[in-house]
Amino acid sequence: MKRLVIALLLALAVIPLQTIEIKAANLTARVDISQQVMVVTHRGRVKYRWKVSTGRKGYYTPTGTYSPKWLSRHHRSRKYNNAPMPYAIFFRGGYAVHGTNDLKRLGRPASHGCIRLAPKHAATLFSLVQREGFKNTRIVIRR
Repeated sequence: MKRLVIALLLALAVIPLQTIEIKAANLTARVDISQQVMVVTHRGRVKYRWKVSTGRKGYYTPTGTYSPKWLSRHHRSRKYNNAPMPYAIFFRGGYAVHGTNDLKRLGRPASHGCIRLAPKHAATLFSLVQREGFKNTRIVIRR
């Protein structure tokens, strides 16, 4: 019996430990840069699929998994001529998911790196983030 316990403990010591996220995000916005699409999952169910615009040639949209850092309902860009960024959800420095009035360019790269949505879609996502909270929201960006 002692040998069995020792063998089991040794086996467990060899198995790599992984971090387990105890609570999954209630809200996930997955951005596929290659498809220029965002899929929003809320409480395990796909709720929305929207066209986006990400960074155009010469500009970079960061990839990875983020939580929102701060929100700004009526934001204006300090870097790009006071351009409107309604319903901005900032996730990494100056990078945000936000609304755009340039609807004809949705579905193809057109931004300086942010993720642009139609204003009504940005408002919907903004409201969901407010309701679920930053800790329960993930923004996942892949190429």
